[in-house]
Amino acid sequence: MWQGFRPGIAASALATAALCLSIVPARAENTAVIGARIGEQPGQTRFVLDLTGPAKFEVFLVPDPYRAVVDLSEVEWRMPAAAVPGHGLISAMRYGLFKPGTSRVVLDLTGPALVAKSFTLTPRGDAGHRVVIDLRPASREEFMAAMHGTAPPPALNTTVAAAPPPPKRNPSKHVIAIDAGHGGVDPGALGADGAFEKDITLATARALRQALVAAGHYEVVMTRDTDVFVPLRERFRIAQAAGAEAFISLHADILNDRGVRGGTVYTLSENASDSEAAALAARENKADTLAGIDLSDHSPQVAQILIELTQRVTMNASAVLAHEMVDELRQVTTLMHNTHRFAGFAVLKSPEVPSILVEMGYLSNRVDERQLREPRFRARLAAAMVKAFDRYFANQQALKRP
Repeated sequence: MWQGFRPGIAASALATAALCLSIVPARAENTAVIGARIGEQPGQTRFVLDLTGPAKFEVFLVPDPYRAVVDLSEVEWRMPAAAVPGHGLISAMRYGLFKPGTSRVVLDLTGPALVAKSFTLTPRGDAGHRVVIDLRPASREEFMAAMHGTAPPPALNTTVAAAPPPPKRNPSKHVIAIDAGHGGVDPGALGADGAFEKDITLATARALRQALVAAGHYEVVMTRDTDVFVPLRERFRIAQAAGAEAFISLHADILNDRGVRGGTVYTLSENASDSEAAALAARENKADTLAGIDLSDHSPQVAQILIELTQRVTMNASAVLAHEMVDELRQVTTLMHNTHRFAGFAVLKSPEVPSILVEMGYLSNRVDERQLREPRFRARLAAAMVKAFDRYFANQQALKRP
């Protein structure tokens, strides 16, 4: 489900570490990555990026699961649509904008490995600029020993897009936070016909923003408005900083059964409503780790604490919003059975902002994917969501009347 080709990734642990191995100082504006290659050589695996110009880069290793992460000065991506097959120590790759000024490639490794060499090559013959990384197999002990005492990658709170400034509140308008799921180096699901979830969610988020603003009684804050990675907890912090009165996170997942289609609305619960909801939340909650972030400064108990801090009134309001959203979406699209579900999504854990997550359909189903790629269909979804917000806030206002 990742950009490049689809990996099989083991469950990840929160404790991570990293090893910075090389930095090339040169940088050219408008450099683009036009290809990637993975090949095996005696005793090592070589990874090559083909570029149109020089680029600054650094590479570090992250365990559990084992990954090699390559950060470059921000580049354009002109990669061919065809998948890049894994070889040797590299099982999969994904890439994209990690934060403004930094692009990232994440290489999923088949086991512990060390960087034998990393360097750049200048144009020669038919070959252009290249970044070359050679990986050699290692034991876990060697892997961890090599990282001992080295600086980790940037802390979580320094690797995010800058939060938008809080809007100037108009007391006659409600503030809605729209979260376009995934983004940048985290592309999310890959559709049956090649659509990336991050593109679908951003396009729908923009359509929803346009519809809310056009309604005349809403102000909108976006957790992202470009193809950039934003950590999960930063997303609801953006909503909190903006004084949002409601938070909606947009997604479009995949299933192994390509015949299944339809939308679903989720709210936060410590206990998932079913095994499918639990599996989906587990996949979504791995986004930060899979993007190469060091979460070692976050206690494993953070998620549980956040759930416990969530006010009962907020969870109840989220359920009311979900109910209204289901009723309105049912008028314009196919929905799954048991449409309102519950799971422990990290992105929904704001203790004071009523929050829902909308799975707009399954990209593994060609009908859902085709619809979600159509601007007219996304506009219908957005219009239905606006009606749901209208009903929700009308109900909330009615409850405040004496």
